[in-house]
Amino acid sequence: MALLITVLKLVVGLLVFPVYVLHFLGLWDPICKRFFSFFMSKITRFVNHHMQLYKKELFSTLGDYAGPSGQLTLLEIGCGSGANFQFYPQGCRVTCVDPNPHFQRYLDKSLKKNEHLKFESFLVTPGEEMTQVATASVDVVVCTLVFCSVKDIDAVLREIKRVLRPGGAFFFMEHVIGHTSSWTFFFQQILDPTWQRLFDGCHLMREIWKNLEQAGFKELKLRHVTPRLKLNPANPTILGYAVK
Repeated sequence: MALLITVLKLVVGLLVFPVYVLHFLGLWDPICKRFFSFFMSKITRFVNHHMQLYKKELFSTLGDYAGPSGQLTLLEIGCGSGANFQFYPQGCRVTCVDPNPHFQRYLDKSLKKNEHLKFESFLVTPGEEMTQVATASVDVVVCTLVFCSVKDIDAVLREIKRVLRPGGAFFFMEHVIGHTSSWTFFFQQILDPTWQRLFDGCHLMREIWKNLEQAGFKELKLRHVTPRLKLNPANPTILGYAVK
């Protein structure tokens, strides 16, 4: 089996060999970031359609964490094109963080469709280095489909805990490694190296729930689900929230 997986990895790699050449020459990263922002903006409707019930349930309690003023201050890490905006409560003050500047144009379009939000700013920075966000300054942090591509999961979690006020909550939804006996796991092993190249560093085989369990939150509510997304190696999924 190991030999078969190795051979299939090579076959997949050969199919996208020009990408590896561009990466070697240092030309792929700017191309990838522009392509990735366009691609994610196009599949947002598809993803939200299939994940709508999960997202509605996940974000239904956001308002419970509003500060003393009654207004919710929310920071979204890896905001992308604003796929989660429609699920945020009325009057929510939103600050967005993403390392890819090409999402700005798609984010602007999403904001025009979600006038119930109060947009604060878009910060182009990785989640590991959110120095522009003050300590204990937000009620809620949101991440969906982000930890697959960050360079240091634990560093991002430390930053999340820093910017959250005491009693604030971190809401997450992330795809993770499949069960070792599943076909998903089989294909993840084959596709993972090339998937990272094509989709801006996205890893298919991370055990993100372990990082969350070790992050030291006061409370952690987490469950594993398998959305019905056919032929999708970026599955299964964990979702839930953690309280500081």
